[in-house]
Amino acid sequence: MALQVRALLTSKWLAEAMKVEGKMRVLDTSWHLPKMRRNSKNEFKKRHIMGAAFFDIDQCCDKTSPLDHMLPSEEIFADYVEKLGIERDTHVVVYDASEFGAFSAPRVWWMFRVFGHSSVSMLNGGLRNWLLEGRPVSDQYARPAPAEFKASLNRAWIKTYEDILDNLDTKEFQVLDARPAGRFKGLDPEPRDNTEPGHIPGSISVPFHTFLSSSGHFLPKEKLQALFGQAGVDLSRPICVLCGSAVTACHVALAAHECGHPGVSLYDGGWSEWYARAVPEQVISEGRGKHL
Repeated sequence: MALQVRALLTSKWLAEAMKVEGKMRVLDTSWHLPKMRRNSKNEFKKRHIMGAAFFDIDQCCDKTSPLDHMLPSEEIFADYVEKLGIERDTHVVVYDASEFGAFSAPRVWWMFRVFGHSSVSMLNGGLRNWLLEGRPVSDQYARPAPAEFKASLNRAWIKTYEDILDNLDTKEFQVLDARPAGRFKGLDPEPRDNTEPGHIPGSISVPFHTFLSSSGHFLPKEKLQALFGQAGVDLSRPICVLCGSAVTACHVALAAHECGHPGVSLYDGGWSEWYARAVPEQVISEGRGKHL
């Protein structure tokens, strides 16, 4: 199990696996946009899958960056997950409490993979469907015993502002934007202050929620492939994903993974950084200036 795991797990599989002794750690990775006014940590304390620990993307991050929850160093990531009782051969299962079925969990799934831990899965359908199926939750939490974990960052999966800027000319990789279409087009406002909507020249709109069914589960492989095809994405070529602050971008990474893509890179700074640094002609918008 520790060597090769499925990216998406069913509630039934997880419920059965939790009855068996083994090196598995379930993580509640819930995070919500500030405008939602939801406190993920408080919600975790009141209700979570039995035995789960809480993974906070606003704590396991680069706190020196002015941008939200940017990737931490190898040392910070290793130290953080060690305190959650995770070792190199631990099967990590992530989920979140979003009404979408998945919102922040794909980000943490991708984080483990970029730091060299491939034994990580996501609960398909999240806490939403776990509860709908009547599966047990708890308000009890026991701090796990510290473990030893060595992180090894795959730097090829990280793109910087300069990389995206160079790619405007070289077009070495496809840039996929996971934000809703209205924000991509520049017609709907961004959730963060002092940032207008729009998109990077040449980028492709693939809204994260289109990869999810109405029940909150990821669509089957054939439908995921069709969505990529309809958007004009070539799954045989390199892909870089982004969103506002690199959370929902990871839905696209997970969907591409399910379709057999060997590894999607992430522009961690996302639209927040691009809008702050790019010159006006590098911000494509149908509604320029109307939102500030």
